[in-house]
Amino acid sequence: MSFTDSPLKGLRPFSSRRALAVWRKRFLLRHKSLLIPLLKCSPTTCTWPFCPTGPAIICLSGRSTLMAGMAYLSSMEAIQTRLDTNQEVAGEYLTYLLSSGKMSCKDVYGSVSEVLLAGVDTTSNTMLWALYLLSKDPAAQETLHQEVTKVLKGDRIPTAEEVNSMPFLKAVIKETLRLYPVVPVNSRLIAESEVIIGEYLFPKKTTFNLFHYAISHDEKVFPEPQKFKPERWLRDGRTRPNPFGSIPFGFGVRACVGRRIAELEMHLALARLIKLFEMRPDPTVGEVKANFRSVLVPNKKVNLHFVERQKTET
Repeated sequence: MSFTDSPLKGLRPFSSRRALAVWRKRFLLRHKSLLIPLLKCSPTTCTWPFCPTGPAIICLSGRSTLMAGMAYLSSMEAIQTRLDTNQEVAGEYLTYLLSSGKMSCKDVYGSVSEVLLAGVDTTSNTMLWALYLLSKDPAAQETLHQEVTKVLKGDRIPTAEEVNSMPFLKAVIKETLRLYPVVPVNSRLIAESEVIIGEYLFPKKTTFNLFHYAISHDEKVFPEPQKFKPERWLRDGRTRPNPFGSIPFGFGVRACVGRRIAELEMHLALARLIKLFEMRPDPTVGEVKANFRSVLVPNKKVNLHFVERQKTET
């Protein structure tokens, strides 16, 4: 695959890094007014001077993400005030971070910013790609529907245990992430010591840039890499791909900490949707390609027809 065909074509790395650095600096400061300039950004346009690439990194979710960030700031200030005055506090994530005393406010703000960046657009974009791919492949959609209806009797929400009985459901999400990894490129720094890989020596503090999109489209690892083939991941005796050919959540100690929650969320949502609706593509949309906007997003609006299924179960 050439760079011309890559979703990274046209990206301005320096501008994007600068935008992200400025965004993080502003978010970590405990003053809501500093976020006001960001409110000029929307998912399609941006007038903020550090967004020269259109819908750039800091404009991931438009106003909704920024308003969520301001809500987090307000909640944290309220919790901190109660802690400072020895009042009882109740809650979950924010309360735990602040009341534990193991993290400074700056560390907590950093954690919250990662929640916003990593927990919103990631699952929603993957679900969008999965529904789009299924709408274009009626056979795969029918296979998934048969599996879900076999496991789920009646009109009810699946449990986490029942998801384990639906391997094709898991394969659909895994294949979707192979074709459209949420983060198509990232980097890692060797911080502790030098390493030898093959016949090459990499000294300490070497930065590795990992292009997941190219790796997961390598025809040497995935025959017919451009085709949506969830069955390639099934454990039914067939030869399966190298598990490191597609690692959208990373691997090891720096892997995504929210992987299991994200996967379960997508499995449950997709199982529910496929049981209730048949997805059909909008013929006027045409081919949808991927663009890199910190996460991999469609290059155009994706319209799908959700056709309610007839209830045949008793």
